[in-house]
Amino acid sequence: MPAIITHPTIVEQAVEQFGDVFANAPERRHFAEYLTGLLIAERKTVSGINAEFAVTTDQSCLNRWITEVDWDEAALNTRRLAWLQQEPTTRYARQGVIAIDNTLVNHEGALIEDVGWFWDHADQRYVIAHDYLIANYVCPSGKHYALEFRRFRKKEACEAARQELAAHVEQGEVPDEKLEQLATFKDHTVLFKELVDWVVERAIPGDFACDCYFPNAAVLNHIHGTKRGYVGDLKVNRKVWFQGRELKAVELAGEIPSTSRKRVLIGEKKQWYFTKTIHIPEVDHPGRIVMLWKGKYDTEGCKILVSNRV
Repeated sequence: MPAIITHPTIVEQAVEQFGDVFANAPERRHFAEYLTGLLIAERKTVSGINAEFAVTTDQSCLNRWITEVDWDEAALNTRRLAWLQQEPTTRYARQGVIAIDNTLVNHEGALIEDVGWFWDHADQRYVIAHDYLIANYVCPSGKHYALEFRRFRKKEACEAARQELAAHVEQGEVPDEKLEQLATFKDHTVLFKELVDWVVERAIPGDFACDCYFPNAAVLNHIHGTKRGYVGDLKVNRKVWFQGRELKAVELAGEIPSTSRKRVLIGEKKQWYFTKTIHIPEVDHPGRIVMLWKGKYDTEGCKILVSNRV
């Protein structure tokens, strides 16, 4: 691949837009190098990005800027989101959707901070990766972009970090709050709720959406408590209350006769649905489920959704 001799126009525009977040020209140059590497470099590592440039400094300079220099990534993200509001197709809207999901970013080395072995459902195998929860904004135009993220850390990694930092706290080298920040285990439910709160605190409009991994009672109650709407993909084995009985959602789907299903047409795609307000155990508010079938006489529902928009 030919060496990079100049930054792409879109990167130059980004430096012009966000350059004042950084303290000096060398920081702005590293910012441009990093963006260019993420766009163009075959390997997205620091050394891989640095090696793509025809004329550059030692890779340690870029590495120190990313890991040690005290530039404010939160301020940069705030500026980025404000910039996106200038364009009508990426602007926040009441009809917008905040989709929260986790994704695995694969790595080759097991010594990278916070990496671990995770089960990859797409490839049906364990991989060495970072596990990120990302809140994405989906605009009515169809355009979408990331809002904020949280990185999952395994419990054993948090315990190891706590032991390592404890001595530094006793000696006054690390403040107590830093220990809690770096060494407190947070599961996916806690991280999901943190992202919900981050969105609500900034008054970003829209309802929340998530796949079947997340709609547990704690998550649904938390979103409802913020006075926001949600739509979640309900696991088929989730228990629901229906006509005075507690049964699995898939069992309920099997009891819905074809005569109670209604047709919905989206373009040329036809589906059949049934909807009902129900109660879910431990969920402190009524919910509405929507069951979808590909055919009117199918015996199993292909999708079950839940929402607090009753």
